[in-house]
Amino acid sequence: MAEPIQSYKSHARWVPAFHFFVLPVLLINAIVSAGRLIRNPSGMTAWGFVVTVALFLGMFLLRGMPLRAQDRIIRLEERARFERLLPGDLRGRVGELSTAQFIALRFAPDDEVPDLTRRALDGELKTQADIKRAIKNWRPDTLRV
Repeated sequence: MAEPIQSYKSHARWVPAFHFFVLPVLLINAIVSAGRLIRNPSGMTAWGFVVTVALFLGMFLLRGMPLRAQDRIIRLEERARFERLLPGDLRGRVGELSTAQFIALRFAPDDEVPDLTRRALDGELKTQADIKRAIKNWRPDTLRV
């Protein structure tokens, strides 16, 4: 099955089971648990609320850790790609790019990388969104966490 075309507007990664089931269920559980604690303050309802908060926080950490590892891999991949694509004056400045800028530049096709990198390093493109909006021909990344 072919992957859908990606663009700035459609590149967000939604995991339906996580975003539309797990998180809402945990949020509702936190609200119910807080209500129980308020209506019937006791050691058990307090403990139930603590466990609820721990589960909710744990879900964010479980999602965040692989994303952080993915960001490090993207930074490494893009550094190697930039060695091949950038002219010498920019190659020496790659270390000035933030991880967020590397992450945004991964969507740029090879022919757009030098110009976008120069603009990012010169401060014209400050945020991930600025860089992503400046990309003319989106290079999809379908292997994201």
